[in-house]
Amino acid sequence: MAQKNDERPSVWRPVDPTRHHRENGWDYRGRAIYHFTLVVEERYPLFGTLEGDSAEKAFVRLNNFGHRVYRMLDELAQFYKGKGFALKVLAQKVMPDHIHLVIQVLEPLPQSIGAVVRGFKSGCTKVYKQEYLGDRAFCGGEGNGGLGGGENATGVHGSGENGTRVHGSGVHETGVYGSGWTGRSEGLGGENGEEALVQFARIFAGRGSIWEQNPAYYHERILHAPGQLRHMIDYVKDNPRRLWLKKHHPNLFKLHRKTEVCCLSFTTLGNHFLLDWPDRQMVEMSRSATDGQIQERLQAVLAAAHNGAITYTAAISKGEKLIARTLREQRYPLVVLLNDGFPKEGSPHERYYKPGGLYFEACAKGQLLLLEPTEQTILDTSIQAAVEETLRRKAEARHYRYTPIPVTTDRYRFAALNEMARRMSK
Repeated sequence: MAQKNDERPSVWRPVDPTRHHRENGWDYRGRAIYHFTLVVEERYPLFGTLEGDSAEKAFVRLNNFGHRVYRMLDELAQFYKGKGFALKVLAQKVMPDHIHLVIQVLEPLPQSIGAVVRGFKSGCTKVYKQEYLGDRAFCGGEGNGGLGGGENATGVHGSGENGTRVHGSGVHETGVYGSGWTGRSEGLGGENGEEALVQFARIFAGRGSIWEQNPAYYHERILHAPGQLRHMIDYVKDNPRRLWLKKHHPNLFKLHRKTEVCCLSFTTLGNHFLLDWPDRQMVEMSRSATDGQIQERLQAVLAAAHNGAITYTAAISKGEKLIARTLREQRYPLVVLLNDGFPKEGSPHERYYKPGGLYFEACAKGQLLLLEPTEQTILDTSIQAAVEETLRRKAEARHYRYTPIPVTTDRYRFAALNEMARRMSK
């Protein structure tokens, strides 16, 4: 079940490769604001490298190709204006291996906004060919795919589309979308940049596109709700800092499959040392709890956290969400059980998963552990028995007749998460 609030980790679901992920019934030619994410095939850092001595000073040093792509984004609205597209780029960020673009459609378009994105992607691939494949820079002879001994390989000069020679300074006279040029090929950057570039060139040679193979062409999000735009612009600008944190704290952002906790199996991400904390508390609140009851429970939880207790919660009900958010804001450690949130094992997105929203910050500081039970754990007989006993007791307390619920329902799964949290917090 997707989580759509900021009290729980944002759930990012990989695109189903069998279908497009567009919103049904949405007019993609009408006025709207979109956030697009475009990912390089195999996540090769084609555009540059992440640098900086700290997360706050992190930045992306773009290579020649990255600079050209950046200028293409800069000129995107003006270029398409000549084709009858009224657009405004609200935010952009060229990361080493992907691009973020927040764009506003000002007036109804002659074609879908997808035509703009696909055109930009094709333009980037064309520039890649000029930058790295022009003048047989990677040929080194007939079809061997290696770095050649031609003039481009030395970074002296290249060849523009019009056949003129341009020097490696990368001066662009007529704009990115005008006549092309080939500047100095500075490679990908980093310790193994040249090797990675050669490896990617071999993959590219058989595909014809620098972008990941995806029937949906790109990942897109339509910004519907108030406040989403500001949040998304901040997120785009904050990408280098977040990437720096992830790179320098890899163990806190690594998915661990089949982690055993209390004889149950979970997929986990975050600070596993929280599981060894001796003082623990569990937060579970009824959906019908009043505001007064929630506040009373919150104060008790905060007092225990202040005295060193680790809090376990599934953060499902209104009260649980409020308590989890407050604990996070006050930087108390938290263990959260997820119903469904991690990429499937073996999926191409598994390697790059990270929690979204403010939970990312808690994870980077070692204050968060996320646990998602395996299907085996959900169906564990001891968990099923505990859930049935809990639900039966609640029904009797309310003078209801208890009726067993199927293990496939959300109600069962949420009750099971609470039973797991209760078991781990003892």
